[in-house]
Amino acid sequence: MWIADQWKDFEVLDCSKGEKLERWGDYYLVRPDPQAIWETPRRNPHWNDRDARYRRSESGGGSWDKGRLPAAWQIQYGELRFNVKPMNFKHTGLFPEQAANWDWAMGKIRKAGRPISVLNLFAYTGAATLACAKAGAQVCHVDAAKGMVAWGKENAAASGLQEAPIRWIVDDCAKFVEREIRRGRRYDAIIMDPPSYGRGPGGEVWKLETNLWPFVSLCAGVLSEEPLFVIINSYTTGLSPSVLSYVTESIFTKKFGGRSESRELGLPVTDTGLVLPCGATCRWER
Repeated sequence: MWIADQWKDFEVLDCSKGEKLERWGDYYLVRPDPQAIWETPRRNPHWNDRDARYRRSESGGGSWDKGRLPAAWQIQYGELRFNVKPMNFKHTGLFPEQAANWDWAMGKIRKAGRPISVLNLFAYTGAATLACAKAGAQVCHVDAAKGMVAWGKENAAASGLQEAPIRWIVDDCAKFVEREIRRGRRYDAIIMDPPSYGRGPGGEVWKLETNLWPFVSLCAGVLSEEPLFVIINSYTTGLSPSVLSYVTESIFTKKFGGRSESRELGLPVTDTGLVLPCGATCRWER
């Protein structure tokens, strides 16, 4: 497991009975987490003295009980700053476990000894985009949601990266990659965080188990002749890390050589000393 254990502005304090207690800067949130199936005692006083809680509805979805929580605030990771705010379906605009991948990608870029261009697909609010830009890469940030791309720009400004060489693109990721291949544009690294399920702007249905293989195969066509790395994230229940390695070994290693490694991502839990699993990731490097 790769553990994101370098945070100062974020921590998982405890997790139990399908929920996790988190500190986001100065604010304490309780959010659902399906991995926390254990029923351990909730001794931390912030379970009750919290700033906000997301409650699931029996009819589906859920809502925030925001209490003392502001509409938005910032947290910091190293030299990066992110705007955080409660969103629909329990999210805050940031996945802290991904810091393990940010650090790895930044290290690869800084050690490359040459200019690196990164394509970040399903790029959300831009945390990986900013990490790569901070390490010196040129980044193309692509997401189909206009609001998420605008949020990414806000994060770039907060991190002092408003003038960094980042292309901000609102587009369907597969269609964008197809056009980049036709244009002859190539990238040295790809990061992707495809959803488990979604619909495109034309009503197209995306299902990870069905679409991941053809999409990753397509992306091989936009890599440069000397690619540096590919990162694939998955939060789909039941899709093991080994599946991602099989995909990348079959596509990237077969074409370029190199190797893949896949593991779970995790966050340390302060009150227990244990680690909360938070999805799977695969890192391919040449």
